[in-house]
Amino acid sequence: MEERRKETVIRNTDVADHYFTEHPKSKPRYGLVQTSLRGRRFEFLTASGVFSMRRVDLGTRLLIESMVLPAEGSVLDVGCGYGAVGIAAAVFNLSLQVMLVDVNERAVWLARQNATMNGAHNVEARRGRLYEPVNDIVFDCILSNPPLSAGMETVKAIISHAPEMMTSKALFQMVVKSKIAGERFCSLFEEAFGNVKVSARESGYRVLVSKK
Repeated sequence: MEERRKETVIRNTDVADHYFTEHPKSKPRYGLVQTSLRGRRFEFLTASGVFSMRRVDLGTRLLIESMVLPAEGSVLDVGCGYGAVGIAAAVFNLSLQVMLVDVNERAVWLARQNATMNGAHNVEARRGRLYEPVNDIVFDCILSNPPLSAGMETVKAIISHAPEMMTSKALFQMVVKSKIAGERFCSLFEEAFGNVKVSARESGYRVLVSKK
């Protein structure tokens, strides 16, 4: 049986708010997702009003399973949601300093709880739009499962502004749905970095990677 089918969802509800909103208005209803990522067990507290509260979605899972992390330095998870990508990165390499950023205040609160739950003490979560909360830092790796429902302008901004947030030879890694990740996304990566490759494909998703 595939790993993703082993996930256990212990409580869930319908999502009432758009997950890219700053202040979800719905009363939060909580869930707990237990799953295995790269052979390690994780637990994530989730809530209504935050992306993919019932499970670690397939795109996030593919990014985690395929992401290339630096041996040391700093990592940024842009649009972190409840923190699965960045927390996994922090747990897999405890010498990294990992920053999580999301515009959604509920997501940031969840990410902080989940970092503690999973023993990721090398994590900091900040609330704000895209790179604004970390504009004084440069990173050795940037990871993102972008908020596509927020619109292409938001996703373009994540890509186009990434190089100025990165150290030399740092990697930018983003997961996108394959059906919309053809020439359009690759051209955005090429414009920003001058290079792009597909590092992983599965279940209708692909991970695009560029090096500064």
